[in-house]
Amino acid sequence: MTDYMRFRNSGGLALLCAFLGTLCKTGSGQIRYSVPEELDKGSFVGNIAKDLGLEPRELEERGVRIVSRGRTQLFSLNPRGGSLVTAGRIDREELCAQSALCLVKFNILVEDKLKILEVEIEIKDINDNAPNFLTEELEIKIGELTATGTRFPLKTAFDPDVGINSLQNYQLSPNDYFSLEVKSVSDGAKYPELVLERALDREEKEVHHLILIASDGGNPVHSGNLCIQVIVLDANDNPPVFTQPQYRISVPENLPVGTRLLTVNATDPDEGFNAQVSYTLDEMPGKIAQIFYLNSVTGDISILKSLDYEDAMFYEIKVEAQDGPGLLSIAKILVTVLDVNDNAPEVMITSFTGSVPEEATAGREIALVNVHDRDSGQNGQVTVFVLGNMPFNLEKSIDQYYRLVTAKSLDREQFSEYNLTLRATDGGNPPLSTDTHFTVHVADINDNPPTFTYASYSAYIPENNPRGASIFSITAQDPDSTENAHITYALADDTVQGALLSTYLSINSDTGVLYALRSFDYEQIRDLQLLVTASDSGDPPLSSNVTLNLFVLDQNDNSPEILYPALPTDGSTGVELAPRSAEPGYLVTKVVAVDKDSGQNAWLSYRLLKASEPGLFAVGLHTGEVRTARALLDRDALKQSLVVAVQDHGQPPLSATVTLTVAVADSIPDILADLGSLEIPQDSDTSGLTLYLVVAVTSVSCVFLVFVIVLLALRVRRWFTSRLLQTSGGKLVHVPTSQFVGVDGVRAFLQTYSHEVSLTADSRNSHLIFPQPNYADTLISHESCEKSEPLLVSHDLLEAKEDPKLLQVSIFFEYYKEQLCQ
Repeated sequence: MTDYMRFRNSGGLALLCAFLGTLCKTGSGQIRYSVPEELDKGSFVGNIAKDLGLEPRELEERGVRIVSRGRTQLFSLNPRGGSLVTAGRIDREELCAQSALCLVKFNILVEDKLKILEVEIEIKDINDNAPNFLTEELEIKIGELTATGTRFPLKTAFDPDVGINSLQNYQLSPNDYFSLEVKSVSDGAKYPELVLERALDREEKEVHHLILIASDGGNPVHSGNLCIQVIVLDANDNPPVFTQPQYRISVPENLPVGTRLLTVNATDPDEGFNAQVSYTLDEMPGKIAQIFYLNSVTGDISILKSLDYEDAMFYEIKVEAQDGPGLLSIAKILVTVLDVNDNAPEVMITSFTGSVPEEATAGREIALVNVHDRDSGQNGQVTVFVLGNMPFNLEKSIDQYYRLVTAKSLDREQFSEYNLTLRATDGGNPPLSTDTHFTVHVADINDNPPTFTYASYSAYIPENNPRGASIFSITAQDPDSTENAHITYALADDTVQGALLSTYLSINSDTGVLYALRSFDYEQIRDLQLLVTASDSGDPPLSSNVTLNLFVLDQNDNSPEILYPALPTDGSTGVELAPRSAEPGYLVTKVVAVDKDSGQNAWLSYRLLKASEPGLFAVGLHTGEVRTARALLDRDALKQSLVVAVQDHGQPPLSATVTLTVAVADSIPDILADLGSLEIPQDSDTSGLTLYLVVAVTSVSCVFLVFVIVLLALRVRRWFTSRLLQTSGGKLVHVPTSQFVGVDGVRAFLQTYSHEVSLTADSRNSHLIFPQPNYADTLISHESCEKSEPLLVSHDLLEAKEDPKLLQVSIFFEYYKEQLCQ
């Protein structure tokens, strides 16, 4: 050992390291180096950066690291120099024992490419160990009668070095009685034997002291000494003899502790004490004495602790048989340990990305997996696969490394993550397996636009809604995640009746709730069609549209509007004429009303609310027609007052009323005859005014009657020949007529119901009905119709009374004439 230290301290060691640190690449991606043992920590092994085709600075950038399993890391990377260096002192003997070739294998991982390379380093032996006897002294007892040439086995030395540095030779110190003979067996082992060259004489010399020198072939040579003390005895001239010089046995590694392996047997032809044989285990290096037990009396060999094929596959045991006086012989026992499938495969995730984007194509690398089984042969053959129907494959890399890759493109919307189970199974019987679980997350991309549940939506809002009221909530779904699934809502720009849609409605961009900015009126806007856009927040953003039909629901907010009879603006009251000869069901007039609302809110019904003569008239519930309910009697009053109510069907219902005045008389003279009974004059001025009105109207009627008769005589011939006049005459016969004139307001309305013409004059105190001849069947000449001369009341009468109301009567007749001409 001292010589070796001198060698290390010399300058030649550096040259030796440089010479041995050579590189060899094979075609399978393997890198080989060789390096001597016992180098200092940090010693150069090889330029790994150069061999990988990288710059030294790229080692850290690309995540180059050493991957090894189950042993202390012997080497490390120098990122600055890009070299592979020793991580500590390497003892070849501790690492590989006496194996002729000592190889250290590990893998180097290039992280960014998930590339794995195998590195194999041969550890060269140096002569750093001297041969060594496990005992310093050996005592041999030899009988004095022992014949010359007798051989005595000696203790063997042990040198952990290999090759030329291992044990090469034995030498015996010079003496007169003994010589040394070295036997070599087939495996190269050397066994020294002491040969008696000259007969011993105990009386001459009782003890002989010899030195056995064991030396190796290193440079310089190392050696070890064994002191031999030969004691001369009397009369034990036969050593024990084993039944066989070498025993072979094969045992499975799972053999229970305490099991007997075999029994060795040695016999001694001597008798008595000289034939008593005892057995001992020859002192051997390692842990043999801790594993095997030898019964010194019976020779039974059993195991003290469990065998492990993965620790040692073979044991060589030396057994000594010694008789009473001390003669001995040695036998060798070769124990072969058989492998059983007692180790499940091991799975190690060497590199793992954790997630994979969903747009990744098939073959995208996810992880690098290493599998290993400590068993051998078929028990160590491992197959690994992905459990379940998963879109992933395992591809063989180098050695026992596999790459986990995608089998197809992934869709995060279907599966956002995959819980993978890798099962590694060996080829033993029964097979053992190991499951490794890990999760692969699928990273989202914005590949899905927002979608609505329906192709279109319909919403309803009652009119007169409050401003800011929530109308409808619309929701879209986006199967993406995070920002890609964050949806904002917006209304497309549009106009409604010339105004921007945004002044009517707004939508909450986050919730999709639609709000009314105005109070809607069904009578103005009945429906709206909106386009709602839902956009996500991806890059680029995706969007989709949906149509929303907004319907305004009618509310009963409009009362019925009576079109006929229209209320005069001057406060006068219209009068309808009902002849006393009218049969039950006679149509007196018709109340016409409308409602701006719609549907049920616009369904109108009519009813008689109040009548001066109950039971005389009836009103159609749905038509509004006022008809006689029974025949008119003489006792029925000339003037009948009716209040008709029109009501819709809304909730609550709204209504309107109108007051009708019906004059009961067969003709105008009847009306004049009964004029005095309509109303009792309150004073003399009123009676006088009424008298003047009667005289004036009678005079005008007579003049008008004469005028009509004259016109009729002039036009009678042309009337028979004129087709147009015939048609007009026919229409005049069949169309009933009724005329309403408010005298105070100078307002007239002509409507025909029968061949009679009724005139209603409304003054402060009376109603006048002027009798007329049957002028509805009389034709007025065309020439007279073309004249615009009014028919006036006597000027004297007007001047005498100086009352403007009489002038209104003349205006009435002028208007009446115009209506007849039309």
